[in-house]
Amino acid sequence: QVQLVESGGGLVQAGGSLRLSCAASGRTFRGYAMGWFRRAPGKEREFVGGMTWSALGKYYADSVKCRFAISRDNAKNTVYLQMNSLKPEDTAVYYCALGPSAGIIFTMNEATNPDTYTYWGQGTQVTVST
Repeated sequence: QVQLVESGGGLVQAGGSLRLSCAASGRTFRGYAMGWFRRAPGKEREFVGGMTWSALGKYYADSVKCRFAISRDNAKNTVYLQMNSLKPEDTAVYYCALGPSAGIIFTMNEATNPDTYTYWGQGTQVTVST
């Protein structure tokens, strides 16, 4: 059984930064794509970013492009979401998710689709104040 545990959320002022971590256990995610989603109060879950198993392909929502960066450390079985220049509209619960394994197509189209992912973390709250 795969478990994903997010951490690093918290309260930050607008313009600040946070780095979220997602630690995986139960399976090495070395050969798997990973994704980040978020759900703001009263809104639908939305795609934030995704990364191929090789980390060569990275995809971002337009709303976070150039501010957020996704990375992975396979040795630590951990994926990160570096969030800079945070805005109040970034306030949400952030979730990481395990995507398809290497050899299975993972383009922007797949990255943005929640059905692509097989396991999800419980989420970590990010609150950006004005």
